Amino acid sequence: MGQLLLVRHGQASFGADDYDVLSENGWVQGRLLGAFLAERGVHPDVVVRGDMRRHRETGEAMIEGAGWSLPPMQVDAGWDEFDHVGLVSTAPDLPTEPMDRRTFQAVFERATARWTAGEPGDYPETYAAFAARVRGSLTAAAEQAGSGRTVVVVSSGGTIAVVAAALSDPDADPASLARLWARFNTVMVNSSVTRVVVGSTGARLLSFNEHSHVAEDTLTYR
Repeated sequence: MGQLLLVRHGQASFGADDYDVLSENGWVQGRLLGAFLAERGVHPDVVVRGDMRRHRETGEAMIEGAGWSLPPMQVDAGWDEFDHVGLVSTAPDLPTEPMDRRTFQAVFERATARWTAGEPGDYPETYAAFAARVRGSLTAAAEQAGSGRTVVVVSSGGTIAVVAAALSDPDADPASLARLWARFNTVMVNSSVTRVVVGSTGARLLSFNEHSHVAEDTLTYR
C-alpha cells in the first residue's frame, strides 16, 4: 500500500508586497516538519510541489530539515492554490481601507461561500474548474505512489481541502462537497500533513491536518 503526504505550505507573507514568499516563521515550520518526518522514518520516493514560490520554499525547508537525499522536486501546477486575492477582490462588501487578518478572514469566507455556490462573478477560476484540476493532480500523485511508495506533495490549504472533502464523502453532491471543503479549508494549519493511503480500491483519507511538530509559538493558520 502506498501513501501520499499532503503538506500545506508554511506561513506566507500576509500583508507584504509579495504574499507568495515564506515568512521567517514559515521557514521554521518547514524545517520542523522535515525533522519530524525523518525522525519517524519517513523517506519519500519523490516530492511533488505546486508551481508557487511558497510551495518551493516549503519543500526546500522540509528537505533541509529532514536531511533527505532526493531527486529534484517535481512540479505540478494542478496543486496550485486558487487565486484568493483575485477572489476577494470580487467581493461586493470589500472594505476600502487595508484589512487586518481578522477582517480579511471574514471577507474571504463570505467570498468563498459565493464562489463555491456558483453565484455569478468575475472569478479568476470557477470553483468547479479548481476542484477538477486538483482531483486530476490527486489521481496522478496516487498513480506515482503505487504499492509501498511514499509521495510527498507540497501544496496549499484550499487544494488539500478539495482532496479531504472528496475522499471523506465520495458520493456527496456538489453542494455538500462545497460545504465540506469550507469546513476543512478554514481550520488548516501551516505546514500540516494530511495522509492519504493508496491501495487496490483507490485513495482513502487516513488523517487530516496533523501538526504536532509545530510548537505553540510557531503555529499559524494563515
